[in-house]
Amino acid sequence: MNDGFVYILTNHNRTTLYVGVTGNLPRRIVEHKKGIGADFTERYKCKCLVYFEHFDNIIDAITREKQLKNWHRDWKLNLIKSVNPEMKDLSDVYPELMFRSTQDKMLKQVQHDLLKLNPEHVSGTLKHDKGRE
Repeated sequence: MNDGFVYILTNHNRTTLYVGVTGNLPRRIVEHKKGIGADFTERYKCKCLVYFEHFDNIIDAITREKQLKNWHRDWKLNLIKSVNPEMKDLSDVYPELMFRSTQDKMLKQVQHDLLKLNPEHVSGTLKHDKGRE
């Protein structure tokens, strides 16, 4: 089964959040930045990747996306800030994420860097821990 990603985008002012799911995170982020494929993200200019989780299969990613979409805004913000306190655009901080050949290496590097910033978040937000909810 294919890998999956749940991701959260926001706009420049960090006032609107969008939760999505994909099997190819780099391609999907490029599509969002070009305004392709999601009316909501184009309308509200949600082009900044502030959070993502990697799953071993797309079914688990879809389940997590549905869960996050039902969360209150504050819960989503707390989740984002637990690993990305400044809500930086991860696709700007780690532009290599947008290239498939370096994606796996970069996902590990992003996870490592974010955990260094917030060591108490060792359960691995970017690599989903099935025991965590």
